[in-house]
Amino acid sequence: MTAKKILIIEDDKDLLRGLNVRLRATGYHTVFATDAISAISVARKEVPDVIVLDIGLPCGDGFTVMKRLTSLAPTSATPIVVITGRDPSAYKDQALKAGAVAFLHKPFDNDELLATIREALGEPSEKTSPELRTPNA
Repeated sequence: MTAKKILIIEDDKDLLRGLNVRLRATGYHTVFATDAISAISVARKEVPDVIVLDIGLPCGDGFTVMKRLTSLAPTSATPIVVITGRDPSAYKDQALKAGAVAFLHKPFDNDELLATIREALGEPSEKTSPELRTPNA
């Protein structure tokens, strides 16, 4: 079985490096883009299984990228996980309405991101994401 491909669209080089190391160590194949323009190009070329997308990007924002990716045939059904340091009360609903399958606020827990990616891929998760936990579980 080939490794699932994850496109990380993030302009923070340190975070990008950290995500790359963590996702590769978990068995995923990673590809990158660091701005809105290259994000569209890389997504069309690589056709990832999941996209991890920052909202604040050079040359455009994550919402523009999401709109474009959800309108393109090769990526229209690709799950998008939004990560951002922006105020969740102002951006979470907007991101989910725009087509994101999940929204994580920076700094996020790496295990939470991995669980969210696994869920987006339909894979069994070692840790249940916070939204799926039941009280006292």
